[in-house]
Order: sequence, then C-alpha cells, then structure tokens
Amino acid sequence: MSFDPVVRLADVGRVHGDGPGAVTALSEVNLAVGAGELVAVMGPSGSGKSTLLNVAGGLDRPTSGDVVVEDVSLTRLPAGELAALRRRHVGYVFQDLNLIPSLTALENVTLPRELDGIRFRDARRQALEVLAEVGLAEVADRFPDEISGGQRQRVAIARALAGERRLILADEPTGALDTPTGDEILQLLRARCDAGAAVLLVTHEPRYAAWADRVVFLRDGRVADTAAAPMESAR
Repeated sequence: MSFDPVVRLADVGRVHGDGPGAVTALSEVNLAVGAGELVAVMGPSGSGKSTLLNVAGGLDRPTSGDVVVEDVSLTRLPAGELAALRRRHVGYVFQDLNLIPSLTALENVTLPRELDGIRFRDARRQALEVLAEVGLAEVADRFPDEISGGQRQRVAIARALAGERRLILADEPTGALDTPTGDEILQLLRARCDAGAAVLLVTHEPRYAAWADRVVFLRDGRVADTAAAPMESAR
C-alpha cells in the first residue's frame, strides 16, 4: 500500500550543544509518514524517539537535513509561520501532557481550536465531541487536579485529536492507561488514520506497536531497522 506523505524527514540530524560536549540526538534520519498511515517508533531510552517527534512537528529545528509537513519545508520557515502551521496541521500528545492547570478539561481542549481562529461555539462543540470520543464527557468541567492521571492523559489525547489536524504525534500516549483504555486510544488513533491523518507514535509496548502499519526502530539517533507491524492479531 502506498501513502501520500504528510511529513517527510530527509537526512535529518539534531545535535545539542557544540564542541566536545555536543550530544547527537539524531543522525541522518530518513522517514516519511503518509496520509492514512500509523507508524510506531520504538527503541531504548535515549535513542532519540522524543527528539524525532519534536523535529517532525516543528517544535525543534534540525541541525541538518530538512523536514517537510504538508509540502512545506519547516527548516527555514519564519517562527510565526511555523507556529501557525503547527496549530493548524499538527496535534501533539506530550509525555508530560502539558495541560494548563487553571483550565478545565473542556477548556484545555477548546483553547488550541480558538487559537486556530475557530469561533468559540464551534471550538467548544468540537472539544465536547472529542472528549466524548475518549470517554471523558462526564469530566469536561473538572480541572486537571480533580481527575485521575489516566483521565488527564486522555484529555491530552483529546486536545491532539480535536479539529482536522492531518499529522498526529503521540509520545507514549498509553503510558498512564490500563490495557483496555490503551486499546481504546489506539482504536481512536487508527480511526484517525483511516480518515486520512498520519500518526507517528512513540511506544515501548509491542502490543500497541502492533496497531501500526510500520514499526521504525531507533538506536543511538539512527534508524536501525524498519518492519511491518509484528502482531496483526492484536487489533
């Protein structure tokens, strides 16, 4: 099966610092994720998985190579245009969630849509729909410290899924969830792929990598191997 690329990394490198203390996080990474494709990224701690997501979504700029999202090169894009592209096209699920504690679950999901220029009424409706989709309609008006860790994780996932974002980057999105809930989240991500989004998922669990079309293995900042999903039956 072939996919139209939504994001493409070409010979991407990312070095933190300079001189003798420089640390190479990514080296000569080539990777494309297409519309309708779910790609899982696996590898040991420190292999560059989170850096790969940050670079793919424009949160971090590569030291070398090029990143293209929706046919736009991010490498030299002015900061304002880069931020606008991220808001409109990219949904993130961060490891540390990055929820705003002073906002309710509904407000956390609504805010990015408002920043996209969506009218408040429409942004709120979209947020309510996706909160219901992840099973959190009943906690929409609660603040992050009033809900469980697993519920906070699902709020973060809802925030990434709201709207028509074509690229979804998920860094261990099932980390705080039990197995049944984790399966439900993977079903949601899979459904987004089937609707035309591209999903790049970092996970350390083969169970969830099995939902992917491809699994990319990183080691020491390099793509060490690429394989088909290992266990189709897990779906």
